[in-house]
Amino acid sequence: MLERQQSPNPYDLLPPVPGFALASDDLVDGGELPNIHVSAWNGAGGHDVSPHLRWSGFPEATASFAVTCYDPDAPTGSGFWHWAVANLPRSVTELAQGAGDPSGTRMPGGAVQLRNDGGQAGYIGAAPPRGDRAHRYIFAVHALKVEHLEVGADATPAILGFNITFNVLARATLTALYQAR
Repeated sequence: MLERQQSPNPYDLLPPVPGFALASDDLVDGGELPNIHVSAWNGAGGHDVSPHLRWSGFPEATASFAVTCYDPDAPTGSGFWHWAVANLPRSVTELAQGAGDPSGTRMPGGAVQLRNDGGQAGYIGAAPPRGDRAHRYIFAVHALKVEHLEVGADATPAILGFNITFNVLARATLTALYQAR
């Protein structure tokens, strides 16, 4: 059986932009995704709780932020979007653990959570196929030059990504790993 090659980091394929700092009380860059952030779906045994994220050092011209979580290693041919948030005000530089609740009540006013690739609004945790190699979960905060992206809750994360790409000033990423055993 041929072994699958690792998918490229999707941000390496986009026009380069400056970076800034992204940290978490829950995640370590390059470390294992804790069980609370794994999915309850498909017997994965987690809790679908979004991790804490905090960012700083973004450009002065930043007008808003978008936050995404993407698994480029999902065996779909198109990866898997776990979380997509648009229109976070510039004054928001931190999301608490659990902010990605499907109800949206833990999000700052004006922010919109799109449906993830599991079909629901909010964050859905890791649930790679058992026995598959470790998957990368890339949490990204995008500093944007506009206060509001014209995307609604019914837009796909790919449409959000398109809008981000044409309005991004800088980007910060943090990658966690998870393998179902």
